[in-house]
Amino acid sequence: MSTTPRREEFRQFIPMTVRWGDMDALGHVNNVQYFRYGESGRIAYFEPLERDDPQFWKEYGIILASMGCDFLAQVHYPAELEIGTRVTRFGRSSISMLSAIFLGDKVVAVLRGTVVWFDYAAQKTLPIPEHVKAWVRARETVAPEE
Repeated sequence: MSTTPRREEFRQFIPMTVRWGDMDALGHVNNVQYFRYGESGRIAYFEPLERDDPQFWKEYGIILASMGCDFLAQVHYPAELEIGTRVTRFGRSSISMLSAIFLGDKVVAVLRGTVVWFDYAAQKTLPIPEHVKAWVRARETVAPEE
């Protein structure tokens, strides 16, 4: 596992309230929920792009290619979390993303994943448009690798 992300590495945060139904029989948040929390952070990250580009999420956009999670601490109901999300690297058609789930100042989980830029009609990957890279660069505190 690499270094635990710090709050100041993120500009994009969303709040997440832990629901009673998020817990499992052991009394802590079920591992599946962390992937849902990360998904919410990823979607919120890209939502403003749809306002700037009406074809985004209709003709082309991102699809999830891979996702992994490091579980660092248990979370119990009730809890208020914050999901920090950022882009860490651009490939030709891939975007590496990082999400950190914070309980106060403590990181309780780290998700690392890859999304790809995708043509929904043709069902194939596309190169990431330069305007999208510029949009992401402008949003980030830490510049993505390229």
